[in-house]
Amino acid sequence: MKLLRLSLIPCVLLGMTLTGYAQKKDDKKKPEEPVKTTPPPTTAAKPAEAPKTGPKPYKEVITDKAKTSKGLITVHKIDEKYFFEIADTLLGRDIMTVTRYSKTAAGGGIFGGEEVNRQMIRWEKGPDNKIFLRSISIIMTSADSTKPIFQAVRNSSADPIIGSFDIKALKKDTVSVIEVTDFFKGDNQVFSLDPVNKQFLKIAALQADRSYIQHIRSYPINTEIRTVKTFSVTPPMVTLTPIPQIGQYLPASRDAGVVTMEFNTSMILLPKVPMRKRFFDQRVGYFANQYSVFGEESQKSDQDVFAVRWRLEPKSKEDAERQKRGEAIEPKKPIIYYIDPATPVKWQKYLKLGVDDWQAAFEKAGWKNAIRGEYMKESDSLSLEDARFSAIRYFAADIQNAYGPNVHDPRSGEILESHIGWYHNVMRLLRNWYMIQTAAADTRSRNKNFSDELMGELIRFVSSHEVGHTLGLRHNMGASSATPVEKLRDKNWVAQNGHTSSIMDYARFNYVAQPEDGVTDFFPRIGDYDNWAIKWGYSYFADAKDAKEEKKTLNEWTKEAYKDPRKRFGTEISPYDPRYQTEDLSDNAMKASEYGIKNLQKILPNLTEWSKEDGEFYKELAELYGNVAGQFRRYIGHVTKNVGGIYDDPKTYDMEGGVFTVVPKATQKEAVAFLNRQVFATPTWLLDQNVLNKINIETGVEAVKSIQEATLNNLLAGDRAVRLMETGGTNPANYNLDDLMTDLRGGIWAELKTKKAIDVYRRNLQKVFTEKLITLLTPTTTTVLSIPPGVTYGYDTRVVDLKKTDLPSITRAHLESLKTEIKAALPLTTDKMSKYHLQDVLKRIENGLDPK
Repeated sequence: MKLLRLSLIPCVLLGMTLTGYAQKKDDKKKPEEPVKTTPPPTTAAKPAEAPKTGPKPYKEVITDKAKTSKGLITVHKIDEKYFFEIADTLLGRDIMTVTRYSKTAAGGGIFGGEEVNRQMIRWEKGPDNKIFLRSISIIMTSADSTKPIFQAVRNSSADPIIGSFDIKALKKDTVSVIEVTDFFKGDNQVFSLDPVNKQFLKIAALQADRSYIQHIRSYPINTEIRTVKTFSVTPPMVTLTPIPQIGQYLPASRDAGVVTMEFNTSMILLPKVPMRKRFFDQRVGYFANQYSVFGEESQKSDQDVFAVRWRLEPKSKEDAERQKRGEAIEPKKPIIYYIDPATPVKWQKYLKLGVDDWQAAFEKAGWKNAIRGEYMKESDSLSLEDARFSAIRYFAADIQNAYGPNVHDPRSGEILESHIGWYHNVMRLLRNWYMIQTAAADTRSRNKNFSDELMGELIRFVSSHEVGHTLGLRHNMGASSATPVEKLRDKNWVAQNGHTSSIMDYARFNYVAQPEDGVTDFFPRIGDYDNWAIKWGYSYFADAKDAKEEKKTLNEWTKEAYKDPRKRFGTEISPYDPRYQTEDLSDNAMKASEYGIKNLQKILPNLTEWSKEDGEFYKELAELYGNVAGQFRRYIGHVTKNVGGIYDDPKTYDMEGGVFTVVPKATQKEAVAFLNRQVFATPTWLLDQNVLNKINIETGVEAVKSIQEATLNNLLAGDRAVRLMETGGTNPANYNLDDLMTDLRGGIWAELKTKKAIDVYRRNLQKVFTEKLITLLTPTTTTVLSIPPGVTYGYDTRVVDLKKTDLPSITRAHLESLKTEIKAALPLTTDKMSKYHLQDVLKRIENGLDPK
């Protein structure tokens, strides 16, 4: 139309001009008859053609300029644009996405290589020549897609569309080409930070002009997307009064007002046919997944709960037959962990040994060469981004830790890959643990810096522990309770069995062995429980038709293993079983802790000598002293859990006996006696002034009070009081709340009978005890936790109103008795400060019992 108008306008103007000129020229002549003219033919305007929509020819989109990476998804880069080829065979397939930091801003406690989030996704065809990307959450499913209930499940589990892409071109009508540049440059939650992480890091909106795709590469089973994203920062709040705030600013945020990070997202294709599930068993410690299953004939929804583990299968039917006959065979695909080439060279062999140590356990499950560590050189063509490779990643971080995660198929529990995280400063943690727990008996640990050999063996132990997690194993906090306490001092027994039956326990080092015992083996090792757990999780059942049939066989195995305490699992989440604790040893926490304290008393006076370095201040000494105090607190905690304790032994219907058993009264009284003796009687050994006068202006009065107060608060916590009232109030043979208060009062207020002067430490303690009882006269509510049968993680909870229990009644009775005893003692008290103290406490009790 535009061209048509341009051609007509000059013609009209020309006609107007000629007519005007002729009239002016013949003005004096006789007018002539007007000449009849025929207007020029006009051309009707044609409507504009609508631009063509839909896919273009493949070669018009993917030109010769394309740089191509082939793999799970064929990726093309043309200039700064990225295109994916989504084959029809990929539509509807389950893909696991794992996003990790590649590079992070310093100072936030986050490090390159750490996981940010993970999510399952699916590509699907949409209307109007579009490809959709959905985020998939498996919450419920139906076993049979042909039944009506399958549709009911679908109606209640719609998955969100997180991406919509125009199909730019088609390739042979079976491959759709889409552009993904803006999608991955953007801030989609699945491939970036989630809102919680943003809140903790004080991060706000994405800055698109400073965010880009670094590269996208494809491998046989995964596609890797590396992006650089820059975010603005949440503006700081300026207030006249302090307001609690969530999270912290990164140093870069404060310096520049923005923060830039690199992310790597792995898109990993899940198997078309999921691995056969192995149903979870509460008696064996595996991580687990679960979802609800709705069956057409079922009267309720069922929970499919299944263990997380690697897929180990024979290479052939012949191998499977050989394995059935008892011969160890090689798996079709072994488990291999590559050592990050960024790891300091001298530690690489110890990390590898930590992996290789698991080979013996797999041999007992029928596999040889099933697991190994491998070195990865920077010159290798392998990539830590490639999801076919698992690795131990080394982080240049001051965090004293290591961790062992895994990426697994949420449909079946099959582990696909793992990146164990190893922080540099875990060596500092190991140095402190080992020195404080073993230096009394092991001369090698009496140095500020350990030899490479000793540190290497410590690294090897932690490597084995973290590899265990990536094999699917949870912490077994009950393993150490299977070792009789005196066996920990038997050098031959320890050399043969180790001090705990599982490397998955938090039973760091043998702190019970005394210098005179001659024990030289202080490390945990892969033990009886670990061998059994690997057999349970990785045995192959060639003849079993399904997971239910496997479960029957495994149940019989488990019942037999349960007869051996060294093969039992003790959950890491129990709030009431004293056998299931972190950092503890043996079957008797009181005796083990007595031995541990004896060793601490030998270690403390030597810390100055063992930590010294000319020209340095006493920072090292302060750190080690803090570790001594921390170890003492651990012993107190181990003992305290026996009070109001309940043993929890998960059992199935076909096993004899109950699940829950109250800790014997004698054991609970032994625990309180230990606390009276080691904690409430002032632990003067901890107040070594030759150490304290170098690291602290205080002499330890407040420090001791802090330890004692924390112990009392723990002992008299609401949930413990409820258990004591439940078990002791219904059975006089059990320890009860009145017994606890009687024993505590007898120890803490012993001076009322001995007539001794009450020193400052004891005066503080007695005030703390009195104030605690006064608060219990008007208690509030407490939450009581219990672990229901068959669960993986989690609790049943109930809220108890303590005002409506015997707690205030028992408390009042003990305050009345204490008031009477103080009144009787006052006339006989000659020490001035003791008298002041008793008068003050008496007044507090009277006000508490009868507030004005």
